[in-house]
Amino acid sequence: MSSTPLIPAIPHQFTPAPGQRIDPVLARSWLLVNAAHPEKFPAAEDSPADIVVLDIEDAVAPKDKDTARENAVEWLTGGHSAWVRLNGYGSKWWEQDVAALAATLPRASGGPVPEGGLAGVVLAMVESTDHVNETAARLPGIPVVALVETARGLQRINSIAAAKGTYRLAFGIGDFRRDTGFGESPLALAYARSQFTIAAKATGLPGPIDGPTVGTTGVKLAEAAATTAEFGMTGKICLLPEQCAVVNEGLSPSQDELTWAHEFLDDFAADGGVIRNGSDLPRKARADRILELAEAFGVQWIREDEDNHAPAPSDTFHY
Repeated sequence: MSSTPLIPAIPHQFTPAPGQRIDPVLARSWLLVNAAHPEKFPAAEDSPADIVVLDIEDAVAPKDKDTARENAVEWLTGGHSAWVRLNGYGSKWWEQDVAALAATLPRASGGPVPEGGLAGVVLAMVESTDHVNETAARLPGIPVVALVETARGLQRINSIAAAKGTYRLAFGIGDFRRDTGFGESPLALAYARSQFTIAAKATGLPGPIDGPTVGTTGVKLAEAAATTAEFGMTGKICLLPEQCAVVNEGLSPSQDELTWAHEFLDDFAADGGVIRNGSDLPRKARADRILELAEAFGVQWIREDEDNHAPAPSDTFHY
């Protein structure tokens, strides 16, 4: 059985910055902020969001597009870092979006995000590899998350995932449901979510980013984050700063998972650290992964004195 990691290795060199606290390969909560309202930027930057995304697309009325773009540029050139959600490649605003952002770039190639500046872009309405690659070519060194939101885009998800410019996939649930007429239940969207994860894994991308849950910060949001994880998706779009902590918790290793990982590794070491059967190798990789993610996310294991925790994850656990 292969020992290939289920998602790319955790980067060891990443400098957190307001607006991008967790490496985007691993980022869980992606907070969209209406760029037509710059007074919301500081609160977003101070929120628990792993990634702050200034939205100049769906959240912004056509009459406010220019103002929103200008607000985003001013923020990025004023010592702040953030991502930006661009208008779709086929829209009349895409050209202006990429030109304005390209003018802010302090570098011509990849590397650590500087103290301020464009950290990455989320490209809306991706339906072909050209949409991603053309955007990446205009913004050299800037990662591009491909936001797939239509039936046409889903039909081409494998080629989009394999595009040279694609950094990570994201699922635009609202527009996808509008386009297809699907409901919002996990069952109705199961095929679509599965296709995102399969395409990402097949092409070596990080886990995909699930779409947002609208109008809630309570139990429903926690259940939605659990659904995201169940389908192998490792990020989720947030619409409010208050949603980020719930999403972060739902997409991080739980205490039961940490307990399982520690217990398995202790047992494995006590038996000499040698492979005993066909399940040891994948379980060890899974246990190592859980502990690596916990370290990356700052999740502390709280050891229980009594053996009263829930059953450990099965061999099909998504980590």
